[in-house]
Amino acid sequence: MNRSANTDMSGLAPLSGFAQIVEASVLARAQRGDMPAFATLYARFGQPCYGLALRLTGNAAQAEDLVQEVFLKLIETIRSYRGDAPFGAWLKRMTANAAIDQLRKNKRFVDADPEAMFAAADAVDASPAQKLDAAALLRRLPPRARAVLVLHELEGYTHTEIAKLFGQSESYSKSILARGLQRLHASVAEPQAET
Repeated sequence: MNRSANTDMSGLAPLSGFAQIVEASVLARAQRGDMPAFATLYARFGQPCYGLALRLTGNAAQAEDLVQEVFLKLIETIRSYRGDAPFGAWLKRMTANAAIDQLRKNKRFVDADPEAMFAAADAVDASPAQKLDAAALLRRLPPRARAVLVLHELEGYTHTEIAKLFGQSESYSKSILARGLQRLHASVAEPQAET
């Protein structure tokens, strides 16, 4: 039976995103510096990296820059990949870390006070149609809240993992997530109240 590299072990459903299976030979060639192997990795994981970067940064240009940065860093760091976790999970963490680092460099995480963070984001005006668009809703959140929400709710990170990424406590991560979700629920409810 000829099984595609993008199917799960049962052969029933194609895998996508960061869950894609990468052949050991491709990883070995990439670890030796083989550029066609890196092209294969980019072809498989470029879009998932971009999607995660876009959800975390809320900015298409920043997300594109971030993907380039991650894959350039991958060329330098792939030799350190030991295979303890699936390659996609390793690359996902690298992408999340790079997005958080980029947001810090841009000083979008300067304000660590949750009250001030949400008060500043309340100034963003959006039309009723935008309020129902998921991407627009995420963009209305402060950068740190958006990142915590995306990492926890969409990417499956635990509060412990998020706390380590941000250098904060688990309770801080939980607080930011709760406030972010509350804010999203309120944003979705607003257009219904207007009708």
